[in-house]
Amino acid sequence: MKTLRYRSRGKEVNFLEQILVKLGYQVFVSNYFGLDTDKSVRDFQQKNKLVVDGIVGLKTWTKLIAAEQATLESLDKLLSEQDLIDFANKYTIELAAIKAVNEVESNGKGFLIDGRPVILFEGHIFWKQLQKVGLNPTDYQNEVTADVLYQFWVKSHYKGGAGEYDRLEKAAGISDLPAVRNAAYASASWGSFQIMGFHYKSLGYDSIDSFVSDMYEDEGKHLDAFGKFLEVNNLIRHLKNKDWEAFAKGYNGPGYKKNKYDTKLRDAYNKYKN
Repeated sequence: MKTLRYRSRGKEVNFLEQILVKLGYQVFVSNYFGLDTDKSVRDFQQKNKLVVDGIVGLKTWTKLIAAEQATLESLDKLLSEQDLIDFANKYTIELAAIKAVNEVESNGKGFLIDGRPVILFEGHIFWKQLQKVGLNPTDYQNEVTADVLYQFWVKSHYKGGAGEYDRLEKAAGISDLPAVRNAAYASASWGSFQIMGFHYKSLGYDSIDSFVSDMYEDEGKHLDAFGKFLEVNNLIRHLKNKDWEAFAKGYNGPGYKKNKYDTKLRDAYNKYKN
């Protein structure tokens, strides 16, 4: 992890501040290491028998991440090594391949530190989902919705972490119509394996709410959804053959090359294989 201190900036600061909030500190979650964060870090260091200097280096990061992990484990939501082994055996896929997908899709973490499943809201998918239910997306376009409703993929609108829930709720609230709310929830990818919500029906869920409810439950449900997705989309063969390009295309769509998903998967597989 990057060493942080007062006035540091970046996504690592955002991650740090999310952990501090979960641990009960009142800090403003942003990408800036302000005085409130400095004060909280020093308090954490004092309580955990660390050097009280406000610098988040290796030792402080280790303690913070351990505290975060303990919080998540108390929720009993995490996958175990045995869960992944059982899944790999069930589908006769190498364990390293399963771990590679898990890492690339969500960095191996299915939940935020506040207990909500990891999501990524896609505004261009929201556009298509509105059209699918007979609504005209342009009717809802304005300056306020610009970061949640757009015709083509734009990476710059991503906020990451809890910020994606802000985007999801903004999208769901652009109208009182239940169809709009459902379209919004179907336009986010969910959990450890980042399954898009709009797949709920093909995966055997009764509704988008049923799918989302499972995603909130635990990472075991995320793994179940992943297995269903592999079966329905005939992707197991690609994982077995380590055909990362074919798998990335089938799993992430034609834009996989732009995001180098195949390369990331191959690298992660080689790491776990070795």
